[in-house]
Amino acid sequence: MTAPFRILIVDDDPDVAEYLSLVLSRRAGMTTEIAVDAHQALERIGAATYDVVLTDIQLPGMNGLELASLVRERVPLQPVVVMTAHASVDYAMTAMRHKVDEFLFKPLRPAQLIGSVTEAAQNGRRRRATVRGQVVLAIGGHPDDVEMGVGGVLAAHRAGGDAVVVLTLSDGPPDPSSGGRRQGALAAAELLGARLYIDDLEDTGISPGTDTVRIIERVIAEVSPTIVYTHSAHDRHQDHRAVHEATVVAAASVPALACYQSPSSTVDFRPTHFVRVDGYTEQKLALLACYDGGGRPAPEYRQPESVLATARYWARFGGGRSCEPLEVLRDSGGLVAAAGPTLAHFAPSDRHDPQWVA
Repeated sequence: MTAPFRILIVDDDPDVAEYLSLVLSRRAGMTTEIAVDAHQALERIGAATYDVVLTDIQLPGMNGLELASLVRERVPLQPVVVMTAHASVDYAMTAMRHKVDEFLFKPLRPAQLIGSVTEAAQNGRRRRATVRGQVVLAIGGHPDDVEMGVGGVLAAHRAGGDAVVVLTLSDGPPDPSSGGRRQGALAAAELLGARLYIDDLEDTGISPGTDTVRIIERVIAEVSPTIVYTHSAHDRHQDHRAVHEATVVAAASVPALACYQSPSSTVDFRPTHFVRVDGYTEQKLALLACYDGGGRPAPEYRQPESVLATARYWARFGGGRSCEPLEVLRDSGGLVAAAGPTLAHFAPSDRHDPQWVA
C-alpha cells in the first residue's frame, strides 16, 4: 500500500492554515503539519521528510519564495508549492527562477488545491525514485565527531548533489558556559545543508545494545541511506566503540559502510580508502568552528593547524594535498562511486610496505 502524502503547510494565518489542512486531510487523505513561519518550517524540514511544502508568500521574517530557495538548497528534490493572494508578474517570475513546482493564487477552490498538491507530490516521488544521488548517513557519538572524521567527505557529497543526514547520539559532556554543543551541531548541519538528528543518550554511557541499535535503525528506516559513515572499532573512547558496534548491527542492509578516524583512534586504526578532499578543507574548518564559543579556545584536536596537518599526512596514500581516511567494512558499489572527487584504494597487503604508518 502506498503511504499517504505528507504535506507541510506554512502560513501565519491560523484560519487559512487550518482550512488548507482540513481540505487536504479530509478530502484527499493526506497527512498534514502546520508551520507558522519560515524558521519553524526549516526546523520541521530538517527533522522529517515531506512530499510537498505548501507555503504562502507573505510570511513574517522571510517570505515564501526565500523559503523555497532555502528548502531547495537543503533538499534539492523537495517539491514546493507557493500560494499568494496578490497577483504579481514579479512574484510569478521569481517563483519560476526558484523553480517552484506550482504557483497558486488565492482564494483556492478545494479541487484546485488537491489537484496541484497531488501532482507535485506524485512528481516528487517519481524524481526521488529515479535520482542517482546517494543518501549519506554519518553517525557520531557526540557533537563534532562526524565533522572531525568526515567533514570534508560530507562537504564533497553535498557538492555532488548527494543528500546528507547526521545522527548524533548524545549531547556530549555538560557545558554550562555555552549550553552544550547542541547549538553547534545545529549550526554545522545548517552550514553543511544536512538533516540533523540528535538523541540524548548519556555521555560516556552509550551502550552497544538494543536501545542504541533501535535509535539508529529508526533513522535508517526513515532516510534509507545508501552509505553510512561511523566510528571505528579501534578507538579509546567507549562511546565511540559502542556506536560502532550498534551501527554494524543496525546498518546490516545498507550497501556501503565505512569507519572514520577520530582524535581518540588508536594505532590499530588501519584505513583502506583515502578520500581526497582538496577544496573542501576550508568548509570542514568552518563546520568545526561552529562548535567554538564560551570565550575559550578550541581544543587542540580542533585547531585548524592540527586538522590540516592530519589531512595532509593521509594524502601520502591518497594523492592531492588533503585526504580523509576510511576503514571500509562493506562496499556494494556505492562508496567508491560517490565519495567525493577522488578516492584511492589501499590494499591490505600494502600494510607491509615500510612506508605504512598505522
